[in-house]
Amino acid sequence: MVPDAMRFDTLAIHAGQEPDPTTGAIMTPVYLTSTYVQAGPGEHKGYEYSRTKNPTRTALEGCLAALEGARFGAAFASGCAATDTLIHLLDSGDHVICSDDVYGGTFRLFDKVFKRLGLSFSFVDLSKPGTLEATLTPRTRMVWVETPTNPTLKLVDLTRVGEICRARKILSVCDNTFLSPYFQRPLEHGIDVVLHSTTKYINGHSDTVGGFVATSNEELAQRIYFLQNAVGGVPSAMDSFLVLRGVKTLGVRMARHEQNAMKVAEFLSGHAKAGHVVYPGLASHPQHALARKQMKGFGGMLTFEIQGGLPAARKFLKAVKVFACAESLGGVESLIEHPAIMTHASVPPETRAALGISDGFIRLSVGIEDVQDLIDDLAQALAQA
Repeated sequence: MVPDAMRFDTLAIHAGQEPDPTTGAIMTPVYLTSTYVQAGPGEHKGYEYSRTKNPTRTALEGCLAALEGARFGAAFASGCAATDTLIHLLDSGDHVICSDDVYGGTFRLFDKVFKRLGLSFSFVDLSKPGTLEATLTPRTRMVWVETPTNPTLKLVDLTRVGEICRARKILSVCDNTFLSPYFQRPLEHGIDVVLHSTTKYINGHSDTVGGFVATSNEELAQRIYFLQNAVGGVPSAMDSFLVLRGVKTLGVRMARHEQNAMKVAEFLSGHAKAGHVVYPGLASHPQHALARKQMKGFGGMLTFEIQGGLPAARKFLKAVKVFACAESLGGVESLIEHPAIMTHASVPPETRAALGISDGFIRLSVGIEDVQDLIDDLAQALAQA
């Protein structure tokens, strides 16, 4: 086990992992087993059944917890499974305050599933000072933030959220998928729980789906582990292995994502057909100062408005060649999508309009290809739009 004092890139490669004691294999084996032989009833080596614990998953959980600076971590079959498990911490009648601009799957789960079971949700703009305090009720038990938000890239002051929640003993959760622990560690700002869709940057290769939550609160961790086992939305050993493999290059990938995204954002900012370019690394971002304060880097996600609305957007998205028109984000390859039709179709049209997700709104996940090829691809596609 690598000490926590090690730096990020070392932890990404070694934390939670040791050479296989049987063969000396440097890579954590894929333990494709459902159960484990016991010497007698209750006499086991820490593993009984693979829904409860699996050695490959244990290695992944230890590695990702170390990257977030957390004492405890739990891996899941998807980001939605991780979200579902955290909401199971609540009771019927409880109230959740959530970022208004949130991943469409999170909104769908809250609004269409858990609302029917007696929970209430307030979707508000947590990027605005005072909004959180004004929305609190006596039944508020959780505050759920994304920062940067998906897809409009608004920022939420994590330190302020942490202070407000701690003072009122309200659980605070931050979805850190867009930045990864390489660029942002919410627990350091006083947030109770950090969540990821490991499908995205942490895995980074668009070949598996997964989720993860981390905390340093032992009592809370034990409740999460109970739910992880009881609800059962856990990743397979192979998926755990793939994410563990992917995370080893997280640092070098994130640095390249950011470098490329900045250059693409600057290119789009100077293009006549690309309006309202939003990227936290640009000085034009209204919360650029907060980005510099709470983030170690600006990530690989950016958005813009294409002139000409939906007809122009369709032509543009059909014309790209290097960028792939697809949902998801965070892989080594560049992806581009139309949130109103794709990732955020489950959000009501009036809500999308209020958030600024128009028919000309485009979201880019900038990959690690040669950035000039990316810029050339966008230029030729914009010319056709």
